[in-house]
Formats: sequence, C-alpha cells, structure tokens
Amino acid sequence: MARFPSIKLRLALMAYGAAWVVGLPLVLLYLWRRGRKDADYRAHIAERFGLYGPPMRGAVWVHAVSLGELRSAVPLIDALLGQGERVVITHFTPAGRRELTRVYADAIAAGRLRVVWVPFEIGLCFAGFFRCFAPKYGLVMEIEIWPRMIMACRAKAVPLFMCNAQYPSKSYARDGQTGLRAQIMQGFAGALVKSDLQAQRFASVGVRPIEITGELRFDQPIPPAQVAAGKALKPARDVVVIASAIEGEDEGYISAIKAVQAVRDTLFVYVPRRPERFDEVAAQLMAAGLRIARRSNTLGPDLSGALPQGIDVFYGDSLGEMYFYLAMATRVVVGGGFNPKGAHNIIEPLALKKPVLVGPQVFTIEYPFKEAEAAGVARSVPDAAALAAALIARDDPTSAQIDAFFAAHAGAARRTLAGIARLLA
Repeated sequence: MARFPSIKLRLALMAYGAAWVVGLPLVLLYLWRRGRKDADYRAHIAERFGLYGPPMRGAVWVHAVSLGELRSAVPLIDALLGQGERVVITHFTPAGRRELTRVYADAIAAGRLRVVWVPFEIGLCFAGFFRCFAPKYGLVMEIEIWPRMIMACRAKAVPLFMCNAQYPSKSYARDGQTGLRAQIMQGFAGALVKSDLQAQRFASVGVRPIEITGELRFDQPIPPAQVAAGKALKPARDVVVIASAIEGEDEGYISAIKAVQAVRDTLFVYVPRRPERFDEVAAQLMAAGLRIARRSNTLGPDLSGALPQGIDVFYGDSLGEMYFYLAMATRVVVGGGFNPKGAHNIIEPLALKKPVLVGPQVFTIEYPFKEAEAAGVARSVPDAAALAAALIARDDPTSAQIDAFFAAHAGAARRTLAGIARLLA
C-alpha cells in the first residue's frame, strides 16, 4: 500500500481544496435553498466558517453528520459523559442537531456538551474549529470520509477514528484496494468497526489499527414514555409501521397498502424519512384514495389523544418519536431497501420485539441484517408485491427469537470505550 499520502493523493487533495474554495458560493446557495423548507439550514452560519464563540478546549469530538448517525452515537455520548468527559458534537444537517439539542438539554446547560455545525471542508475553517475546541480525539460515526477533516486532524496531531464503522459492499467493490478513497481512509488514526467482516475490509485498504466493537444502536436508550403512548394508542386492528420511507419508494408502499387492505383490516403507520417530504407524501397518499390522519393534527405534544375511526393510514409527520410509532406495530417495514441508496437501521424495531421486513437493497445494513436474517427475525423481499404477500402471510418470529438475537449483539458502547483506550495507547 502506498505511503500516506502519495503524490497522486496530494494532487487530488489540492484539487479538492481548490474545488471547495471555488464552489463555496454554490454550497451557500444550496444551504439557502434548503433553508426555504427548513430555516435551521441558514442558522448559525458562522460556525460553518469555523467561528464558534466561547472555547471548550479538550473536549471529545463526535461527528454525526445527520439524524441517523446521531442515533447510533447516543449510547456512546452517554458513556463519555458518564466518564466525566466534555463532548462537542458536529452535524451537517438540522434534524440531528435539533434532536441532540433536545436530548442533551441538561448537559448543554451545564456546559458539558456543545452542538455545532461541522466546518466547511476548507483549511481555515478547520483551523477555527481546532482553536475553539482542541479536541482530545475525534470519532466519525459510520463511514463519513471528509478529506480536509482527516488532513486537518493529522496536521494538528488529533487522533481521528472511524466509529461504529462499516464498509458497505458496494463502496468496497467500487473503491478497490488502491483507489484514492481507500488512501484517504489510511489517514484515520484507526477504526472501531461493527464486525469481523468489516475489520477485514478496512484492513485490506490499509486502515489500522482496528478494534471490533459491534453496533452501537443495540445499546440505544428506549424512551419509556413513547413506548407507553404507542401501546396505549394501538388499535385492535393489525398495525404495520412503514418507518423511514425515502424518495422513490412511496408508490410501491401505496401499492402494498392497498393490496393488504383488500384482504385484511390493517392500519398502516407511515413515517417518511425527511421532514421536507411530510406535505408532499401526505398529498400522495390522499391522491391514492387513502384516508389519513396526521399525527400533527391528531395528537397533542405529549402524544395524548385518540385515533380517528375509519382511517387507512396514521401519518407520522414528526421527528424524534420513532419509538412511539414502532410501539404501535404488529410488524415493521424499514424504508430505504427499495431504493438503490439502501435500507435503513433495523435495530430500533427489533429492540421492541417487532418483526422486520426490508427491500432487496440491504448492503447498507450488511451488519446486522445478515445475522438478523439468519436468526429468523428479519426478511428481505424483492418488490412491493412480495412485500404485500409477506404482510398478508404474517409468518412472524417469536419474541424469544428476537430477544436471543438482541442479547447476542448488545454491549457495543462498553466495547467501544475499551477500544478507544487501546487505540489511544
């Protein structure tokens, strides 16, 4: 493997840096346009340039680019705070920032945790970040490859680790073992990865040292109030939750909903992935002739209220309440798997002992989907017709099967802390 960084990589990084400087007006335009639907994209813009206000030097840095990465980070953040560390969290999208601000309001008020935007991929912006926080070390959740971030950490001698990392099969095949992306990953100080297979993949492209720590989402705290509210609202009907539906999947899901309801009285709970899609998808469901009730119009802020009679779809147009929706379910369809981008996390429904169905694109959740499939607690189906057939058949695993699977994979937060200590040593 080429010594890091190779001449080829140096030239690519120079071109990358120049592209960021030249393209910065386009990035700002992108944020401004996104801000028309979500004003938080335009808020705290100075942070993106490395201007963060009062310093909090010596914090542990966790980078969770969006809401999904944040959810996997929560058990680790809890463990770090439990050790007495101060923590700075960087995001790129508002959903994760809002959720973390809500979850850690007390720690933020006590000065133990800061929530900020990650700086733009420009050297001067990262210089401001390091002046303010001078982190002990950094943890990049999942597999986020930001070249300037990696190089800035190397220049400042700040250990930067991949955390809860996996190398999806499609990315691994595309990158090869001598590509630029693989060389950039060699700039990490090490990796904390989900499984033996992931360790083998990262090692094959020169990432070292590596600790196998498992999947942090198995340790996610479950909000009891949400679970209690979901169970209380669950009707006597069969309930299917479609969780984190993304663009391009809605037509197929609507087809499956109609096919199932033609055979059996079933309430569907439909939760889109992004808040920007809430109104658009609601209109699509109604245009298909489905009777819907929106969570925002039906229940109070504390989830109090009752479901209207005679609806086909209870529409989840809220953030941070996924466990509430999942608690209502008889079974759960996890979104993303009917899109080339790949399926989303299946662990949250399994934590509530809910059988899981996903589409065919499971490369993004290779671990733990393969293990869950082998244990009989999750299934992949090829298309909307097969999804409807599986929902009608109701061939579900037992709670004992799901419990055994979950117990076999818990404990990642503890293993991650131990792995960090070994990597730092």
